[in-house]
Amino acid sequence: MEKQTTESNPAGKTLIIVGFVSIAILFLVYARYQDSELITPEVIDPIQRMAIGFYILLLIAFGAISFGLYQFHKQKVKENGKGIISIIANITWNSKSRKIFVATFVSYGIFFSLFSGTLVYQPEVSFSHHYGAVIPSAVIFPCCDQPGYMPEILVYLTDHVGLQIIPINLVLQVVVSYLVGLNTAIAVSAYSISKKGRNTSTIGAITGLFIACPTCSGSFLSLFIGTASGIALTIALTQLQTLFIAISIPILLTTPFIMARKLKNSGIDYSKPSKLL
Repeated sequence: MEKQTTESNPAGKTLIIVGFVSIAILFLVYARYQDSELITPEVIDPIQRMAIGFYILLLIAFGAISFGLYQFHKQKVKENGKGIISIIANITWNSKSRKIFVATFVSYGIFFSLFSGTLVYQPEVSFSHHYGAVIPSAVIFPCCDQPGYMPEILVYLTDHVGLQIIPINLVLQVVVSYLVGLNTAIAVSAYSISKKGRNTSTIGAITGLFIACPTCSGSFLSLFIGTASGIALTIALTQLQTLFIAISIPILLTTPFIMARKLKNSGIDYSKPSKLL
């Protein structure tokens, strides 16, 4: 019986892998239909249905990843091992850590949405007057743009508030928000982590903000160094978008391991997370 309890269950890990692979396949397949020359009146309806199916499958993939992470987390807590991943699982498997994670995930997600352009607020623009939009309404654009940027959904919530949902931004927003939430939950639990470790996590969170929105930095800096310079910097940052991704996500991924290793070396009884809180 004891052996069955602690035996590793690969179901959670499998769901995580299947979810991410499915998202990658979705992006690759849909990218094949972004040639404007192939879009004719006859294919408008099929590609529109394909765009809707894209988001349905994307949500299913998110669900598989979420459930897989939960299963994997739960399994690591049951194993109560001495490895770094087990330490991370143990110190975040409690009510306080979950509340911190959810609060951070939601708040950072909203913050990310504002600066990435997913959540749009334009008090000086009337969507119904300037764009002829019906309030409230939603429109899906199946074509055509760079891979990862289509299909795009525009949602008009009010005359000044809307949503601009772009697939790659949505995926990055969920991933970065999850990692920021995880980092925060671990940092709060492991209060003995050094200041340097926390700063690394902060750098990762701030850098992650620029993943889906390189123009945000141009907007900020243009307030201080002038519009022309801001535009030039925005162009440069757009070209360095991959660099921002390369910097932020690895930092947010490695920081929990750094903090967990510090916990392990500190001699704290991480197998009983309630003692940490």
